Amino acid sequence: MDRNRFEKQLEFILEVDKEKNILRQTHLSGYTRQENDAEHAWHMALMIYLLKEYANEEFDLAKAMAMALIHDIVEIDAGDTYCYDQTMLSSQKERESLAANRIFGLLPQDQKEHLMDLFYEFEKGESPEARFAKVMDNFQPLLLNDYNNGRDWVRNGIDKERVINRQKSSKLGSEEIWQYTKELIEKNAKKGNLKDNKIK
Repeated sequence: MDRNRFEKQLEFILEVDKEKNILRQTHLSGYTRQENDAEHAWHMALMIYLLKEYANEEFDLAKAMAMALIHDIVEIDAGDTYCYDQTMLSSQKERESLAANRIFGLLPQDQKEHLMDLFYEFEKGESPEARFAKVMDNFQPLLLNDYNNGRDWVRNGIDKERVINRQKSSKLGSEEIWQYTKELIEKNAKKGNLKDNKIK
């Protein structure tokens, strides 16, 4: 065993445990508490495995699941950026890039480079794996919001147009899930959970 390599890997493993402390705007099913980033990532990875048949194209399952598991590690330093907060979104890339360099930099060089590549591939959303992982990144909180009768949308005063604009990139990874997403958005607009601005 290369003890130096092993100790770097353990340092990273313990550092990313902090992801469990990063709270998101989305609440768990039943609205008992906010979910944390690690729970979101686990849920996404499981959904990628279970819903892979609805992807627009074939993709590497393990790679997409790995993207899901690491994509929010940067929020240990950068914090969670609410997808409808324009002020925080304006600095998100810079904050997350600095975080990626520090946190993945704890690893041996080969693993650092591999995870950095995965992280930026996910962010760009251009590969089949990234496109489907991004579908799950959008769809997972939408499902929880719908299950919780839109309470997070209501609490934050979110309107239908903003949810459509957030979700519409999902059609690049799964046309079928995008169609279902539109049904959920429409249902919540009709129920008054989303402000209806008459977007068609």
